[in-house]
Amino acid sequence: MIGFDRVTKSYDGGVRAVDELTLTIHPGEIFGFLGPNGAGKTTTIKMLVGLLRPDGGRITVSGVETLQDPLAAKRKIGYVPDQPEVYEKLTGLEYLNFIADVFLVGADARARAITRCLDQFELTDAAGDRIQSYSHGMRQKLLLTAALLHDPEVLVLDEPMVGLDPRSSHLLKEIMREHCGRGGTLFFSTHVLEVAEKLCDRVAIINRGRLIACGTMEELRADGRSLETIFLELTEK
Repeated sequence: MIGFDRVTKSYDGGVRAVDELTLTIHPGEIFGFLGPNGAGKTTTIKMLVGLLRPDGGRITVSGVETLQDPLAAKRKIGYVPDQPEVYEKLTGLEYLNFIADVFLVGADARARAITRCLDQFELTDAAGDRIQSYSHGMRQKLLLTAALLHDPEVLVLDEPMVGLDPRSSHLLKEIMREHCGRGGTLFFSTHVLEVAEKLCDRVAIINRGRLIACGTMEELRADGRSLETIFLELTEK
């Protein structure tokens, strides 16, 4: 489970990037986090994974409060950022072993996970190459592999489909469903409303740092309108 309780974050000038956000994401749920550029999505995600400190409020991950025990919270999370920034001088395999070391993944478990994920994302042949030679899509797939290595309870994905080819996008959707089918929690942001509409159990829409809508597709589309129409109307207001 993920919980946000009146979470606030401001930047220089006092403008609130996230304003009193209260939200709960349940185990077994694919939760979509939507909003226009600059709405506060990435700021929210960075606070969740411990890259930014909230000014106020409380965030919990599987019962662990992120400010009270940040390492325990981070061990429960697999995170893919919106930009695939990695250590370019390492090979793909060296990077994955480094991440496995960080999360204390044992030798046998990491070998199985690395082999399986590299094969799934068709990266096996490139695993021995330096990451600086990877395309954007290959780096994105490497980060997805790294996020899955320690079998996290919570997956946090910021625009995960960007740069992926259709086959890899389809595979990622299957992985997301399987993760939640095992009782895991998945929180992801996307600009692709069609993906959110088809994939998510619930979605939230944020605009100018404030939560403006949250619910299932059926709840949000009670009057028969598309998610795109609802999104455009709400964010315009």
